[in-house]
Amino acid sequence: MDFKEPSTLFDIAIQCLLHHEPLAIQALQEIPGELFVPLFTAALKGRHEKILSAMVKSWPFFCLHVGPLSMQEAQPTLWKVMVESLFPAENPAFRSPKLRILDLTQHPGCKTKCPVITTTCKPCVRCCAYSERSLMKVESQCSSSSSESEGQSPKTTMELLVSLSFDRSFRENEFFALLLSKVEQSLGSLHLCCRDLRIKNLSECRSALSHLDLKCVSHLAVVEASLISVLSLLEQAVNLDSLSLSKITCRSFNGRTFRNFLSQLRCMDHLKELSLSSFCLTNHLEHVLRVLSADLDFLQLPFCELSHNDFKFLSQCPQASHLKLLDISNNSICWEDCEPFYCLLENLSGSLQHLAINHCLLTDATLSILAPALSHCSHLRLFSFSSNPITMPMLRRILEYLTPMAQLKYVIYPIPMHCYERWHVRCTLDAQKVADVNAQLKILLQEAERDDMCWITYTG
Repeated sequence: MDFKEPSTLFDIAIQCLLHHEPLAIQALQEIPGELFVPLFTAALKGRHEKILSAMVKSWPFFCLHVGPLSMQEAQPTLWKVMVESLFPAENPAFRSPKLRILDLTQHPGCKTKCPVITTTCKPCVRCCAYSERSLMKVESQCSSSSSESEGQSPKTTMELLVSLSFDRSFRENEFFALLLSKVEQSLGSLHLCCRDLRIKNLSECRSALSHLDLKCVSHLAVVEASLISVLSLLEQAVNLDSLSLSKITCRSFNGRTFRNFLSQLRCMDHLKELSLSSFCLTNHLEHVLRVLSADLDFLQLPFCELSHNDFKFLSQCPQASHLKLLDISNNSICWEDCEPFYCLLENLSGSLQHLAINHCLLTDATLSILAPALSHCSHLRLFSFSSNPITMPMLRRILEYLTPMAQLKYVIYPIPMHCYERWHVRCTLDAQKVADVNAQLKILLQEAERDDMCWITYTG
């Protein structure tokens, strides 16, 4: 029988307050600032829209980071309520608001409000640092102009941090329309700062993109577009931490478009994550990697048709010398000479945390060569090698190599070939044989005293 920890008097008081909305809204004028965060968190969880609106209008701190708190299914409605509450008309029922940054992004580890900083550092860790319309730059300009003309106080400026996704249903995106309306109503006092931008229909969202300052974007993902159209974005989004391009067409690797693409990559000093998916790079990976910073942490290259020469360069280049994540799934690795891949794993043994080599046509012979290098990756936390044609004896052997790796917790393994009548044809899969494999692995993990290690596979 499960016993829940009893609620504290403080929790009970907050819930009582939330169930009396008029009283809660009135109390915002009187309660101390330190109670705002727990009350806001509870109001968000309970979806008390009127209280949330009143709290945004009365927020007694410089910033409000909402994203990590909100539930996915409730986000559109609650975010709309909070955005509509920005720039409230003066009302004696509310204390004078101090809110200057409303952050609706899903930035991990970000607290609801930043701690008070009394130094000359920026007052919020998520302040926009690049746009000319950013709060810091506008206020700096206002301070300079107000010092020249005394008696004029600079107008209040605010920053709204968002993540946006433009897909085929973009035209019906009421939230984006609300954002633009709020920016227009602010008469230049609200800076719309898009940090995470995902585009699936680039040709139909050009007009929408014209309302954004792409210097603000730190994570950009584009699906299904021509490389020449992507270049127009990269010329503006010059401060990227993460770039993901999927199903991008390029007519020639010898043409001006690809050379310009490489030039844009060379200028990305902050880039930590690069994902190129379904982007044919056969014998051209070297050109891409050479222009990147040596600070790259994540590299994802699925469906890129990488060659033996590409792997050879990958194993030697400094840009891939300390990767934390490497995904080379859906590239055929069926050469007799596996030394480049072996060297790559050895070189990454001190940093690699996540490795995905799914559907690479890896055989028993190849994996037997790679297994020792794999076992040296002492920081590995997740290893995925599903959909490769291996036997049950090799799967058991891999398990023996992996169980001593203390930090490795998750393994996604391939279903052995004997479970299929015809390998990897789903309709020929024998469910009982798969269950027997799962049972054998469970016993082996128990014998190795690795109950903390999770081995899973995909049958669908």
